[in-house]
Amino acid sequence: MIDTFALGQASSLLLSIEPWLFVIPGLLIGLIFGAIPGLQISMAMAVFLPVTFGMEFLQAILFLTAIFTGGAYGGGVTAILMNIPGSSSSVATAFDGYPMAQKGQHNQALGIGLGASVIGAFVGYFLLLLLIQPLAGFVLRLGPLEMVVIVLWGLTLIATLNDGAVSKGLLAGMFGLILSQVGMSTTGTMRTTIGMPYLIDGIPVVPAMIGIFAASELLRVRSKAFLVDDTKLNQISFAGILSGFVQTFKYPVGVLKGSLIGALVGAVPGVGSSVANLVAYGEAKRSSKTPEAFGKGAPEGLVAAESSNSSSEGGSMTALLALGIPGGAATAVLLAAFSFHNVVGGPSFIREQTDLVYAIILGNIGQVVLLAIVGLLVIRILGLVIRVPVSYLVPSVLALCAWGGYGITGTIAGPITVGVFAGLGWLMRRHGYPVAATVIGLLLGRMAEGEIVRTLQISGGNVGNYLFERPIAIVFFALFLLTSGALPLLKLYRQKRAGGKAA
Repeated sequence: MIDTFALGQASSLLLSIEPWLFVIPGLLIGLIFGAIPGLQISMAMAVFLPVTFGMEFLQAILFLTAIFTGGAYGGGVTAILMNIPGSSSSVATAFDGYPMAQKGQHNQALGIGLGASVIGAFVGYFLLLLLIQPLAGFVLRLGPLEMVVIVLWGLTLIATLNDGAVSKGLLAGMFGLILSQVGMSTTGTMRTTIGMPYLIDGIPVVPAMIGIFAASELLRVRSKAFLVDDTKLNQISFAGILSGFVQTFKYPVGVLKGSLIGALVGAVPGVGSSVANLVAYGEAKRSSKTPEAFGKGAPEGLVAAESSNSSSEGGSMTALLALGIPGGAATAVLLAAFSFHNVVGGPSFIREQTDLVYAIILGNIGQVVLLAIVGLLVIRILGLVIRVPVSYLVPSVLALCAWGGYGITGTIAGPITVGVFAGLGWLMRRHGYPVAATVIGLLLGRMAEGEIVRTLQISGGNVGNYLFERPIAIVFFALFLLTSGALPLLKLYRQKRAGGKAA
């Protein structure tokens, strides 16, 4: 239930200009950092955290969350234009966004991505406003078994990423899972470090993703003159971007489903938008009437991916506000800002300062509206990258990739990982193996291992009995089986039956 009195007080806090002074600069910072490979959103928030020390609490939080909001979409810009996800939460955005750009539909793709991001973020924060207290209680009831099901849901996307040969998609995904097991295990066992101390903590995921996605794609297109070959299509059009923005509303079911999945998965501490992005995309493909169009430039896929990673932002704020627990790196920076201003998130924060909680949520809803305006104005500038000759683009972006890898690890292991995975990605693309499947395996493999180990420890090895003690896990598992097995088989049966009647 919403406390209407506190809601009125929150609205009055936002009527003055002070809380909004740094929102637009925050959105611009987020867009820029999100669009540059290797410069993570959390990195941008950490860099600008000291700036907030002289601000009022509400102003500081709105500035940092504006960077969060802008970065969530900024990562999708390069995913669409260059097949280079700006962050792990934009991996699925590249699946259909880049094929659209290759067809000369980059303006529409950018607009659809922005529209889905705006709607997704709005839905995420609106749900947070309505359900923050009961949702916090629900999140507390999620244990490692429920997490195993969610991660498995994301892993099922691997099998669908290569329409030409499912076996190649599965092999690429299994290879990613094997790579995720490099380094010290959850139980403290050392594995496959080949004597290199840099691998004790495992393969650094973000530099690996930069290499296999970004650098390998640059190697593949190095012989082209421009990213989009047809010079007639090599234009950035505000009208085309606006048309794509409006086109998002043609997929109300897809954007709502993606937003709900993103908000729910994002609310689980330690999971975040990377998993939400993949689960929502996979669900959109499974439930689509034209699943064969996915991966070839389907707007539905782009809508699902962008709405889910943006709505997960509102979900991740649930744990911070209601429990005082950071759900990921970005909310960990926000927690530091809370601490500096002597504010502690949790039930007492909601109970005693409800007006401030509502002000933060309403302020973020206002940011979403500003993102639509700022995004439409800035995308045209960011989109000019397709008009840069590839001969200039390749060396400059490769340098940024190496720099981003070093910035994340702080050692030479970052650039080396980028280089190794660039070569690996180039070979995989050349022989028809989907690099995205390997990234998914690498992203989710270690997470799955940790949750399985914790499940075995809690259940004493008797997972069957433990499952029946976890009704939420049963519901999740039933939905997983329904969407991953029963519904696809039923659709295939209906298609064959329809084909038989037509014959």
